[in-house]
Order: sequence, then structure tokens, then C-alpha cells
Amino acid sequence: MIRPPDPEVSDRPRRRRFTAEYRLAIVKEADACTKPGEIGALLRREGLYHSHLIDWRRQRDRGALEGLAARRGRKPRHPAEAEVARLQKQNERLQRELEKARVVIDVQRKVSALLEAVGTESAEATDR
Repeated sequence: MIRPPDPEVSDRPRRRRFTAEYRLAIVKEADACTKPGEIGALLRREGLYHSHLIDWRRQRDRGALEGLAARRGRKPRHPAEAEVARLQKQNERLQRELEKARVVIDVQRKVSALLEAVGTESAEATDR
């Protein structure tokens, strides 16, 4: 059996949303009604308006309800895209580390050259 919408009144009015499965079930149930007053009883029981039923029948006839069953939002990413993104991030991190290492090596080369120059000057000064 299909659960009717919650009749509790909220603080803020909110637009009700009905799933495609719920809509199709209600339309099928309404189409099965043969006696006078059965559709009205169905709509009262479910808390729906007759306009809902009219719109949902039109959507069903157009085939739109089957399309509504598809998930909305972003399409799931391909696993290869996630791997590419991870590798790009790793590559950027390694590039930054390499640049830091190059700066350190350059500083060490300059310090070594400076110490060598100071060492040769002090050696010449002591030889005199």
C-alpha cells in the first residue's frame, strides 16, 4: 500500500514533491476506479487535488513519468576521471616539492662557493 503524504503542518509552507512511482501508482489506482465517488475518496485519502490527477495522466500519456524516475543532479564521474584528478593533484604537489629542493640546492651551492672563497682568502692571509 502506498503511504499518503504526512498531514502535519510545518512552520514554513513547502511545495510537496511526489515521486514518479507514487504518481504512477495513484494514476493506476484512479484508472481502476469504476463506481461513482471512488476517485474523490482516493483523492481525499491521499490528500491530493483533482488537478494532480489530470497533470499526472497527461505526463503518463506523454511518457514523462518514466523519465522522471531517473536520478537528478550530477552524473557520476567515470573512475578514470577520479584517477586523473588524483594524479594531477599529486603531480602539482611533487612539482612544488621539486622547486623547493632546487632552491635549497642553489643556496647550498652559493654557500659552498662563499665558504671556499673565504677559505682561500684566509689561507692566503696565513701564508703571508
